[in-house]
Amino acid sequence: MDIESIRREYMRDGLKRSELKADPMEQFDQWLTMATKTPMSDPTAMSVATVGDNGMPSLRTVLLKYYNEKGFVFFTNLDSRKARELKQNKKIALLFPWTNLERQVIITGEAEFVSTAESMKYFLSRPKDSQIAALASHQSRPINSRAMLEEKFLQLKNQFKSGDISLPSFWGGVRIKPVQIEFWQGRENRLHDRFMYSKDENGEWTIERLAP
Repeated sequence: MDIESIRREYMRDGLKRSELKADPMEQFDQWLTMATKTPMSDPTAMSVATVGDNGMPSLRTVLLKYYNEKGFVFFTNLDSRKARELKQNKKIALLFPWTNLERQVIITGEAEFVSTAESMKYFLSRPKDSQIAALASHQSRPINSRAMLEEKFLQLKNQFKSGDISLPSFWGGVRIKPVQIEFWQGRENRLHDRFMYSKDENGEWTIERLAP
């Protein structure tokens, strides 16, 4: 397949320094709100990059579940590859690829695991089948077949057909505490607008424009 000629110009919008919020979380909220109002699949989907003990990065896509001044939170099996890597190396990066808006948001920082109470609050808000799926899957571990996974799911579904499901000990949330947040807006002739928020030693945010 010849893919060299696949290209387009980014003509939708621009981004000026004067338009940016002083707080990157407010800027992110503004952009995410627009993304949720634009026809696209999974506007809260973000790619998450972690690093293993061998120095090799790994990448996967998860869903952002909430965010505030403390950071960005997603939930996972705490024995998954990403969780195991984060226990050894807290460095993490996120990418929101809002191609319909010709935008990206890139976040780098450190991860921390949220409290059991915080994880429980979200877990109990999930659909029951999603709760059961969390119990059925030993995430990132090899399995013999999909049939075995589905059989385990059905067994658990029958087991918990009545009553609540408790928070599994191996399931919880990860919060990314950002130290840098980049807002990228595609522009004509590849002269994209890029602004980087960086947190200084006093916890204040500074903003600088980056070359495309």
